[in-house]
Amino acid sequence: MKLVSFIQDGQALYGLVQGEAYVAPSADFLARYPDLKAVLAANALPELQAALQSGGQRVDPAQVQAQAVIPAPGKVICVGLNYKTHVAETKRPDSEHPSLFLRFADSLAAHGDEVLRPEFSERFDWEGELAFVIGKGGRHIAAEDAFEHIAGYTCFNDVSVRDWQRHTHQFTPGKNFPGTGPLGPYLLTRDEVPDVTKLSLQTRLNGQVVQNASLADLIFDIPTIVAYVSRFTPLSPGDVIATGTPGGVGDRREPPLYMKEGDVVEVEITGLGVLRNRIGTDRSAR
Repeated sequence: MKLVSFIQDGQALYGLVQGEAYVAPSADFLARYPDLKAVLAANALPELQAALQSGGQRVDPAQVQAQAVIPAPGKVICVGLNYKTHVAETKRPDSEHPSLFLRFADSLAAHGDEVLRPEFSERFDWEGELAFVIGKGGRHIAAEDAFEHIAGYTCFNDVSVRDWQRHTHQFTPGKNFPGTGPLGPYLLTRDEVPDVTKLSLQTRLNGQVVQNASLADLIFDIPTIVAYVSRFTPLSPGDVIATGTPGGVGDRREPPLYMKEGDVVEVEITGLGVLRNRIGTDRSAR
């Protein structure tokens, strides 16, 4: 299934991508499961699939406001430095364990949203990534059981305000400006992805390829990430984990290349669609 979250006439909804339309569940179903996170928490994806196959309300995507596929995850955990090509371009040493940082839920954005560069930053950079969503919670999850805990996969752009990221050794400020983490366009359920290592990732800026990699090139693979993260924190349905970006970020180019107002950035992963966003400028600072 390809699952989406969106707002129609002020109401937060979710549903299934079916051809050129969305199909949202009935009001009764929504009363029991108000969002995708609730569906995952109840292990109700099969029930959702059955409900949408037998009926549901058709929705024109052009008439709704897209949301991040999981609009309010409890946790957004990001893996950094997880491709050899990116480690090499940053000139950082290899690590024995995954390098992690956190994003706030309000730093996420949707497919099609305008992503705003803070007016006071000139170093606004892309990071195309694969993200996965937890479907079944747990603690101390064994690597061999990791995929049983994954609901599905989606594209992510870990847009970074590099100057603020580098104020100190802590990444947090540069990774958490509001609406700088597009997540979408949809969540493809795990049953549709028999081997995630066969997927390829490409990031494009104004149509030009700036990142191109295979998911087989992850240093720490998905089972390792799930096992490691779940050792220090319980994972819950709806939690989002981003797996890291390959080499090719703008900050490490010679000369550096950063996103500016009017640019269009796209992240495409095999079978997961194209996450597309235009860059704008946030002039709210005084």
